[in-house]
Parts: sequence; C-alpha cells; structure tokens
Amino acid sequence: MQYHTISPPDTSKTTKLERYNSYIRRINSTRLLQASSKLLFRVTLLVALLLIFFFTLNYPPLSSSSDPHHHLHTTNHFLSSAFYRAGASWEKQVRHSSTPRRPNGFSILVTGAAGFVGSHCSLALKKRGDGVLGLDNFNSYYDPSLKRARQDLLSKHQVFIVEGDLNDAVLLSKLFDIAPFTHVLHLAAQAGVRYAMQNPLSYVRSNVAGFVTLLEAAKAAQPQPAIVWASSSSVYGLNTDVPFSENHRTDRPASLYAATKKAGEAIAHTYNHIYGLSLTGLRFFTVYGPWGRPDMAYFFFTKDILQKKGINVYVTQEDKEVARDFTYIDDIVKGCVGALDTAEKSTGSGGKKRAPAQLRVYNLGNTAPVTVGKLVGILESLLHVKAKKHVIKMPRNGDVPYTHANVSLAYRDFGYKPTTDLAAGLRKFVKWYVGYYGIESRVKKEMEDSSNVHTDD
Repeated sequence: MQYHTISPPDTSKTTKLERYNSYIRRINSTRLLQASSKLLFRVTLLVALLLIFFFTLNYPPLSSSSDPHHHLHTTNHFLSSAFYRAGASWEKQVRHSSTPRRPNGFSILVTGAAGFVGSHCSLALKKRGDGVLGLDNFNSYYDPSLKRARQDLLSKHQVFIVEGDLNDAVLLSKLFDIAPFTHVLHLAAQAGVRYAMQNPLSYVRSNVAGFVTLLEAAKAAQPQPAIVWASSSSVYGLNTDVPFSENHRTDRPASLYAATKKAGEAIAHTYNHIYGLSLTGLRFFTVYGPWGRPDMAYFFFTKDILQKKGINVYVTQEDKEVARDFTYIDDIVKGCVGALDTAEKSTGSGGKKRAPAQLRVYNLGNTAPVTVGKLVGILESLLHVKAKKHVIKMPRNGDVPYTHANVSLAYRDFGYKPTTDLAAGLRKFVKWYVGYYGIESRVKKEMEDSSNVHTDD
C-alpha cells in the first residue's frame, strides 16, 4: 500500500503577483502625488501673480515720493498690455460701445468719461445714437466712488469705460486700431487751481504730456479723428478786459493749471499745423450741477452748510467781492455737442498733413457773473440753513477775482446760448445732492423747523 504525500499549493506565483501589483500601486501613487504637487504649485503661482497684479494696480509703491497721487498717473503700462488686450471679450465691448446706432452717427472716444463733464456729455451723445467709448484712470484727486457711480450710470446706457491712463500710448494705439473713431472729445485733465501748489507735476503729466500722447495716437490713426477738447477760462489769467473774448491776451496765466491749459492751446496749434488734425478748444467757465466735482465751492459749501460747519468766503485784497460766470452743466453739454457737430474732418493721412485743417477756440460760459456771496445766499435759501460765513482775503494761490464770458463766437458758429440761471441750476444740484447722499429727510426736517419758526413769529 502506497501513501501519497499531498504537497502544499504553490503560492509563489500569487505572492509575486501581489508584490508586483503593490509596486505598481506605489508608482501610480507617487506619480499622482507628483502631478498633484505640480498642479498645486501652478495654482499657487497663478494666485500669487493675480494678487501681485491687484496690489500693483490698486496701491501705491513704497517710495519716498512727495507726490501721494504719483502712482495714479504712472500705473505700469504693461498692466494694460497684459490685461486690457487679453481677450476678445474686451475688444467686443469696445466695438459695441463705440458703434453708432443712428444713420451717419459719430463714433466718439470720450476721455475723462467718468468725470463731471465727461459723464454728462457721454450720456447725451449715447442717447442721441452716437457710439461712445469712455477712457478714464479713476484717480483719487477727489472721491473715486463718485466716479464709479457715474460709471455705473453710463453702463446702464451701454457706455463702456476703459480703465486706463492717458499716457499709455500702447493702450491708445490699440483703441484706435479697434474702433475707427470719427471724433475725440478730450475732457480728461488734472483739474483745480489750488491743488497745483501741492502737486504740480500731476498737471504736467496729465494736461501736457497726456494731451501730446493722445494727439500722437490721433495723428497716426486711419482715419484721423476730429478733436474737441477742454481748455479753460483760466487761460485769461491776469486779463482785466471784460467780458473775456477769444481774441484777448492769454499770455499771463495766474496759476500752473492755467499755464498747462494755455500750453495745450499752443500744442493744438502745432499738431494742426504739422499733421492736419482738426482741433477745437473750449474754454469752460466754472461749470456746476448734478454729479459735480466735490472740490468746487458750490459743492463743498453745500456739504459744510448742511453739517453746520463754517465756510470761507473770499474777497479781493481790495475788499471787493469775488464773482464767477457760473455755467450750468446742461449748457456746457450743448456747447460740446455743438462743437462736435460743426467740427470738420482732419486732413492728415499717414502722419502727414494733406491740406489746411480746422483750428478753433471758443468760450463756453453763462455771460452773467454772480458773486460768491450771492451763491451762498441761494444755497442758504434752498437748504433752509444759515451758513456760518468767514469773510477772508483771497490767498495768492492762482485764483482770479472775476470771470465773465463773451460767447458771441460760439453762438454764431453753432448756436450756443446758455439758458439756466444760477438759482435754477443750484436748485437742481441740491435736489441731486440730497438724493445721492441720502439726506432728504434731514433737509425736510430743516424745512419743517424753519416753517415752524416762521409760524410762531
């Protein structure tokens, strides 16, 4: 009888297979971990770059510069090259906004479109069917949130504002490549007479260098656009002949702001003479109204009167009242539109002048100077609050004591005729002001208290 020994099953193959599978799993896990690490690194790097972009765009460099607004005018231009021209969506917005909706409508680039005059003109032009593209750098000379609110208003009417600097030649060239602008309404500027004593270089960068950068882009454009631009009544400077007329002396500016605007008029003459650009300069006289600038007297007087703060009312060194030719915004808009409608085409091509081109300058004012004291009196009546006035001598900061516009030339050439007096215009401004800043109930209370006092009397 034979006995057979049962040998144990051979597990060596199974063991080897399990080891092999385990090895494969470890390799795959390692590869997955490496791939995940690379992906995480790339995502982290992208986030870091986006954060750098955000902070570079929105915060000033840590430098010893005495100019707190310097970064607002010297934003790295490569940012616009990398961001604004990054995609078809941006170009589509530019084209859509700049395309006219009426037969023979204009395609207009409005610089300073988020500003006071710029936003009003952009809205008026868009409503009549013109194509309007805005350009603004949203600097913080005054509260940028007011500029953003104007931007929101324009956006509701399909006006797109490109956020960029006037000195960004690459951006301007790109805009002229995308949109065949028939006109440019150049309203971007560093405004304000007194601020020039604090930050003089900002005026040169914006009002001189920025204007030249724009004209360089316009002269190279095909076709060359006609240009209407904002000069200023400040160019009359120390002139004492009244009312101010376009043929009066403008070679004695009283402020750096005025000097840069006078320089702009000389630069306009040069580009018209050499390159055939059609240029129309508009000398604005103290523009006021809804959505206005907080640095203007009527605006901060309203704020301070409502807050029961004192206000400084200037008189001349000879104790004469200071007076201004206050011009309501709607009248200024009509003047800008009239200048655009009568602007002739530029005559240059390929950067060369082919024929004589139109060169004009006009006053846009109200033709009725009003003293600052009367302005305060109107505001007191509208706000039902007595102002705490401090009458002081006008400092020697570049302000002039008196302005008065002769607008007969603008009337002759495009029918400019102001129709809003100061009382009516300030009424509209105050209505906007209390609504925008949400203080209607407070003003109503002042009115009620005032009525009660008169009743008791």
